Amino acid sequence: MRIRIVDAFTDRPFAGNPAGVLLLDAFPDDAWLQNVAVEVNHAETAFAHRLPEGGEADWALRWFTPATEVAMCGHATLATAHVLHTTGAHQGPVRFATLSGVLIATPHADGSITLDFPTAPLTPVEVPDGVAEALGAEPRAAFDTGPNIGDLVIEVADEKTVLGLAPDHKALARYSERGIIATARAEDPSRGYDFVSRCFFPNVGIDEDPVTGSAHTALAPYWSERLGRSDLTGLQASPRSGLVRTELRGDRTLLTGRAVTVIDGELLA
Repeated sequence: MRIRIVDAFTDRPFAGNPAGVLLLDAFPDDAWLQNVAVEVNHAETAFAHRLPEGGEADWALRWFTPATEVAMCGHATLATAHVLHTTGAHQGPVRFATLSGVLIATPHADGSITLDFPTAPLTPVEVPDGVAEALGAEPRAAFDTGPNIGDLVIEVADEKTVLGLAPDHKALARYSERGIIATARAEDPSRGYDFVSRCFFPNVGIDEDPVTGSAHTALAPYWSERLGRSDLTGLQASPRSGLVRTELRGDRTLLTGRAVTVIDGELLA
């Protein structure tokens, strides 16, 4: 079967977040799906198959890290939509049936794709003891992101602090279900982004995720409230880096980005 590696939330190869994408006739057993994700060894591998016409969704979609299945993944959804549209497997908006409900991906004439995801509920929490030492920076505030995301959002002093983080990944694992989103306001918005983030997910086998769409369903409401705008752009400042355009629409968040197919091959197993 065909397997593709797609760099998501970028317009150039070898940047953004790579995802494996497989279009199937049906889902094989979970052990096989997990083994493929281990073999691909990217943050997520997406598996999709077409659904019968007339239902609430067009394709079923699941995501696996090298360690486990996850309930939501933005970049692998973007990558899957990119493959569907660039190969002609699907035309126009595509509705995915997922563990997080029906998620819609809409392609645009300029090549970008917009994802319609549920907005993460943010709950202020006390900064846990020890998180500053594990992260390597003093938190200004902490927020729980709810069950779909399972992260702790930590605001730190400034962009320079985010860029300089060198956390103890093993120590971070004890503070949330998936991991930590560290964020700060952009130092200079004229550079094309309004806030910065880095995402550390040791509990799902990803020490640092290159670009995380799902995290921006929490970052969008967080920074929209503070900056007074519903349309923002986030820079995820990992070594690969990527931009995510966000639009807050109440209980839904729109995430817009581009994707590039870098490998198109055959899976033999």
